[in-house]
Amino acid sequence: MFSDTHFHFLNMTGGDAEKGADFFREAASYNPFFMMDIGTKCDDLLPRFSFVEKSLSLLGNAELESDVKSFMFFSAGIWPDEDEIRDRKKCVEVLEKQIEDFKNLAAEKSSGKFHGLAAIGECGLDHHWNSSERDGGFDSEMLEAERELFIMQMGLAEKLNLPVIVHSRDAFDGTVSCMDEAGFSNGVVHCFSYGKDEAKAFLDRGWYIALGGAVTYTKKRNMDAMRDLIRFIPGDRLLLETDAPYLAPVPMRGKPNTPLYIRHTYEFISEIRGVSVEDLCRTVDENCARLFS
Repeated sequence: MFSDTHFHFLNMTGGDAEKGADFFREAASYNPFFMMDIGTKCDDLLPRFSFVEKSLSLLGNAELESDVKSFMFFSAGIWPDEDEIRDRKKCVEVLEKQIEDFKNLAAEKSSGKFHGLAAIGECGLDHHWNSSERDGGFDSEMLEAERELFIMQMGLAEKLNLPVIVHSRDAFDGTVSCMDEAGFSNGVVHCFSYGKDEAKAFLDRGWYIALGGAVTYTKKRNMDAMRDLIRFIPGDRLLLETDAPYLAPVPMRGKPNTPLYIRHTYEFISEIRGVSVEDLCRTVDENCARLFS
């Protein structure tokens, strides 16, 4: 139950492997189908994998370790950070090499229980932080370079036959334009922050929509629109996530987030959609299996 398609394990635990092991013990107790640790830097996949391995080694229980490996997956991608935008071609080369090394290392260390690479990302456009409106903000050349970095990663995903985890903040038009330019439509728009019309545009192109804890604390004046959006997303395109350690749902808002809190988001969304929590879990699990193979 309670799959979580997007969290940042190393950030969430502060690099403390004992905390990582404690998390895995508790997470395994509710038997999740799918959980994915998300990449943001071109060279972070191998360190993240090593940290998971270190946390698993502290479990002291081979059966539990095997259980965790069965639901723990990774993505690898480049968030649109200024430095990596500037050095985008080299960074994508580093990313591709990390993925190749990861596959070899994971197959060697997992003793038949492969830690799967399930997606490219998170990658995309962020025009909240990368805005021409801000002091010292992006000029037209940097905005175009940001687009190029996103499109290059969709190209890598197509090459590797993987879906993409899309980051899109205050950048709907640009995101859709990049998708159309790349001719790519396999993946999920994570932490969805737009409305029903924008959701339809992504859905019509074949993308999934992931909702996170922020839906539980939508402002009262926007709640009707949020409810409409939650009901509008087709069951076969809906995913749920935490983005932990960020965006903890009500009633945990203000605390560092964890996938252990995602049940509150499931409960909130299941009530609005008029389904049981168990049915929503089955729906999300089926979507995870279909999208992330």
